[in-house]
Amino acid sequence: MKASQYIIPTTKEEPADAVVASHKLMIRAGLIRKSSSGLYNYLPLGFRVLKKIESIVREEMDRSGALEFSLPILTPAEFWETSGRWDRMGKEMFRIKDRHEVFYALGPTHEESFSLLMKPILKSYKDLPKNVYQIHTKFRDEIRPRFGVIRSREFTMKDAYSFHIDDESLDETYQVMRKTYREIFRRCGLDTIPVQADSGSMGGSGSEEFMVVSPIGEETLSLCTSCDYSGNVEKTPVLLKFSSDENSSSSKEKIHTPDKKTMEEISEFCGVGMEKTLKSVYLKVDEKWDVLVFLPGDRELNEVKLNNFLGSVEIRPLSEKECGSLGLVPGYVGPDFQKEGMKIFFDSSINPNESYVVGANELDYHFKNYILKNEIQAEIKFRDFSKSRVGDPCPNCGNPLKQEKGIEVGHIFKLGNKYTKSFDIKVTDKSGKMVPLTMGCYGIGVNRTMATVIEQCNDEKGIFWPISIAPFEISIVSISKTPEEYRRIEEIYTYLKQEGLEVFLDDRDLGPGFKFKDSEIIGFPIRVTFGKKFFGENLYSILNRKSGEEKDFPFHNLEDLKSELLKLRQDLYSQLTGEKQ
Repeated sequence: MKASQYIIPTTKEEPADAVVASHKLMIRAGLIRKSSSGLYNYLPLGFRVLKKIESIVREEMDRSGALEFSLPILTPAEFWETSGRWDRMGKEMFRIKDRHEVFYALGPTHEESFSLLMKPILKSYKDLPKNVYQIHTKFRDEIRPRFGVIRSREFTMKDAYSFHIDDESLDETYQVMRKTYREIFRRCGLDTIPVQADSGSMGGSGSEEFMVVSPIGEETLSLCTSCDYSGNVEKTPVLLKFSSDENSSSSKEKIHTPDKKTMEEISEFCGVGMEKTLKSVYLKVDEKWDVLVFLPGDRELNEVKLNNFLGSVEIRPLSEKECGSLGLVPGYVGPDFQKEGMKIFFDSSINPNESYVVGANELDYHFKNYILKNEIQAEIKFRDFSKSRVGDPCPNCGNPLKQEKGIEVGHIFKLGNKYTKSFDIKVTDKSGKMVPLTMGCYGIGVNRTMATVIEQCNDEKGIFWPISIAPFEISIVSISKTPEEYRRIEEIYTYLKQEGLEVFLDDRDLGPGFKFKDSEIIGFPIRVTFGKKFFGENLYSILNRKSGEEKDFPFHNLEDLKSELLKLRQDLYSQLTGEKQ
């Protein structure tokens, strides 16, 4: 491809609304342009990268034995109502109504659609297992689209669904997909960490996210360096062990704490650490339950854990008016509070034998030396509702956890029979009995993968693409001034193309500095320059964009030139996969 025939709208200016490297560079390198909030147009260079990632995904999915389909994006509301997710998906789902007043959804995922499609196709255990997938557009009405295509409202996803006669078969495919995902991301130049994760609205017995460590990651990972445990903080259990001995012999004391409402204020006023205070979090759940959760003042409530326990969808803080109607005194609510119909929970990070400062359920008053074991006569059921943090014990080996930020690029689920029961999907087993199937689900964000690669592969000059997904593998910068010089470069370009090399020729009538900067910001892995040295001394140069190493070579013939380019090309592929292409 020739640059003079292409569209390369590179720019020096960074977009005003971009805060992360991938968003800035995708705009500056002419890969995308914003359409509106959370919606992006892909330009030719960006679209080539996207298609190359799709090709890698497709090759590895096909190699795993999965079968590719294409389903409608528009999905009937009745599908979602049958599974129970029409309401559970919440406001993230785009819902529309047709001219006949019938509701549809723009598919954020396709468990329901694939389940109904496969139901009449799968009749016997002999038809199983089957793993089906598509690479298609998805929609989610993000409350705050950000970071460019990392969190957008329209995106491309590879979603796969496997059907099995039993959990043993499901686990076999799950492990195959786990291995397949690692290979997909490795070929794309990403080093991923599989972490235990919450299944969310997908449901099922377990799931893993494939995370790429990045300071801009929206997810926090709990990692153990001793036993290689890894988990999303929303999933990581907080397992603290306490002594049965009481730590305080002092009796409970009511103290005046005027205008001291926050944990920081109470901690400072009473001269104790925040871990020696108890805070109360009052919530409205699914607009039907009033919930009160107590946890140490230095801990954060994990709403995912609470939602999963309650089987709920939406959680919000109670308003001041709602607190008043319930008799809650904001900032002073303590464990002695009682209200019929209100769900009251104690987090398992609270030591029932420890002395705490707690609210006295009275304006401007708290209790010191409050020990739950002494003060609450009823049996307290402690539950894990707090977020894991640095230093918490690893749930596997007990050693301290560390934390990293990460970007999720893939997610795999063991769905179990959540959907097969909803849609009554059964087959005959070996004994002739009708039995429900079990399912798995496996997703990859294609656009997000593209952006995540840029987050890891950039420098002060621009992007340096892994050669496997670069828009073009080789860029030729021609600095020719006469028709004869141009014809010579044209012959080289034509020869390399005919030999099967993926070449981009910058033949524009621009200065060499402009061409070099464009090739660097776009990130072509290999750059070949034919300039003054070539026409004067018969020398050309080859640049390795990632390492920055550039070497001069004498031009003997086209075959030698091809050999040098193939050697570097093979080395770059070997760095990704250990194999030569």
